[in-house]
Amino acid sequence: MKTHERLLIDEFETPIGKLALLADEAGRLRAVGFFEGHARMESALGSTDPTRAKDPGGLTSALRAYFDGELTAIDDLPIVMGGTEFQRSVWRGLLKIPCGQTRSYGELARQIERPKAVRAVGLANGSNPIGIVVPCHRVIGANGTLTGYGGGLERKRWLLAHEGVALATARSA
Repeated sequence: MKTHERLLIDEFETPIGKLALLADEAGRLRAVGFFEGHARMESALGSTDPTRAKDPGGLTSALRAYFDGELTAIDDLPIVMGGTEFQRSVWRGLLKIPCGQTRSYGELARQIERPKAVRAVGLANGSNPIGIVVPCHRVIGANGTLTGYGGGLERKRWLLAHEGVALATARSA
C-alpha cells in the first residue's frame, strides 16, 4: 500500500483471533486482517509505520458489532481499494454478495462479465486487503467446498456460519 497519508492501526480480539485494521486519517478502511500469519495484512502494512489509534472513524466499533451479531454493521463502511482495475472489479463484485450467501469463483467471474477469468478472479480474491468487510470469505468452490482463505479455513468456516450460511454440505478442499 503506497500512501503518504498517516495511517492509523487498531486491533481487538474476536471469537476467532486478534484482528487488526488499518485506516487513513479520514476514517476510511485500508486493510483488515488477523494477526497470526496473515500475509495480506503484513503486505498492507509494508514499510509503513502506522500510528496506534483507538477506534479510528468508528471502524473498530463497527467490526466489533459485526462479530457481536449485528451483521449489517459493516455494510456501509468507507473503504479505499488499491489494486489493479481488474482486482477492484472483483472486490466490487464481492461487495455485491449478500450476507448469508456464497458464490463460486465461476459465478463471481460471470458476475463481473469475465467468465473465462476464473483463476484470475481467485487470485484477485486472495489478494483482497479488506477481508470481512469486502467479503472474500463468501467465495467457495463450485462443488461447495471451502477453499483458501488468508485467515485460514477454520476462520472462513466460522465467518460463514456466523452469517447464517448452512455448511452441512460444504467440505474443506
